[in-house]
Amino acid sequence: MLSAVSCLGALAALVSLAFACCTAERYLTRRRPHELAWTQSLCMFAAGSLAYWAAGAGGWEPWNFRAFYLFGAILNVPYLAVGTIYLLGGDELGRRLHRRLHVAAGFCSGALVVTPLLRPLPRTGLPEGRAVFGIAPRVMAAVGSGLGATVLILGALWSAWKLLATKRRPALGAAPTISPARLAATNLLIAAGSIVLSLGGTVFTSADREVGFGILLVVGIGVLFAGFLVSGTGAPASTAALPTPPEGLDEFGLELWELIHAPADPPNGGGGPPR
Repeated sequence: MLSAVSCLGALAALVSLAFACCTAERYLTRRRPHELAWTQSLCMFAAGSLAYWAAGAGGWEPWNFRAFYLFGAILNVPYLAVGTIYLLGGDELGRRLHRRLHVAAGFCSGALVVTPLLRPLPRTGLPEGRAVFGIAPRVMAAVGSGLGATVLILGALWSAWKLLATKRRPALGAAPTISPARLAATNLLIAAGSIVLSLGGTVFTSADREVGFGILLVVGIGVLFAGFLVSGTGAPASTAALPTPPEGLDEFGLELWELIHAPADPPNGGGGPPR
């Protein structure tokens, strides 16, 4: 019989995978490193969601709780934050941090596999890290999620403020363009989604925390996804000129604009490389 937890876990996994497919397609087409970091993060969101789904379907076991804690509480948000660092700090800084994050991820994975559980896991309800693990996994989760969420939220809010402060209208073009105000809304949605995800199940009572976590997980990922799609306009006809980016965008805003408005697959014989 399906439970609310298993349904929410399956929905969160599907949304995460859909989002990951979008960013992976962009990365394979353009080879931009921030899109790789986003794809890695969203695959981790999907892995954590699947572990949560498994707990709803059959109860918590050591294997699914370790996967849930590793991918859902330690690693996913830092990889998403590295994408922001690529955009705001440049490729050189982003690559250095990305490589170091790979090393840290390997260390955290090994540590979580060998760390013993302090007590048996409950079959239902959302286990808390402080009740199950020693100090090391809890510190890794606090640093990873806390620092990563801070980078995401502050980066998105700063970029939104810069977009709104320019008060520039988009340049005229043959195809529909997007205003800085809508790009600012994109950044605000990214900040809102990050805040929702950082809440976890903390706003719910103990009895409702397991379901509450799933609700916030689905909402948070959905808001993040909406933040990358809200600025999209209808695809121009194949004969129309490509849209022109708005004036006054910083690098972060320009990358978001390009993510949304990247051209679709060219028709056969159109002269463009196959995608």
